[in-house]
This record gives sequence, C-alpha cells and structure tokens, in this order.
Amino acid sequence: MRPNRQRQEEESHPFRNKIAELSELPKDVALGMPILTVIGQMELCLENYRGILEYTDTLVRIQTRTGQIRITGQKLQVVYYTNDEMKVNGHIQSIEYQH
Repeated sequence: MRPNRQRQEEESHPFRNKIAELSELPKDVALGMPILTVIGQMELCLENYRGILEYTDTLVRIQTRTGQIRITGQKLQVVYYTNDEMKVNGHIQSIEYQH
C-alpha cells in the first residue's frame, strides 16, 4: 500500500486506529486488514478476506473488509481457500486495491 493511501485510510478511521494502537494489537487483527504474502510473480497468499467476487484464469477479484483486491495475470488458479486464507498461483502481473 502506498504511504499516502495508508495515511488517508488511517485518517478516515481515527477512532479505530487509536483503539488498535492503545490495545497494542497488530492492525491486521484489530482492524481486519488483509495480509498479502507474494512470492515472486507466481504465488500469492491472502489472509483476512470476505469472499471471491470474480474468478477467471486472468482475473481474481476478492472482497476484503477494507475494499477489493484485484489480481490480474495469466493462468491464475485459486489453489485453495478457507474461511481465513487463500492461495493463488499463476503468472501474476498486477495487484490492485480498490475502495
């Protein structure tokens, strides 16, 4: 996430951010922020998501608490998903955040 976008998000939810800071909990836990782990251009693991909105071999659109994540590429495949996390493989070309 770009610093400006993160700053804007923090400013738009000052009360929640203050509670997260005071509780000393990680922001992903306190605010339900998504956690993305990307390995090269071939693998993405995502935690804290709400659902899959669209799924093709060139696009995976995911709903999170804070907005949508759009993954584009070639030969994309959701390898597995649970209530808490999912793994996407393929040739990942871009990852976009939309509010």
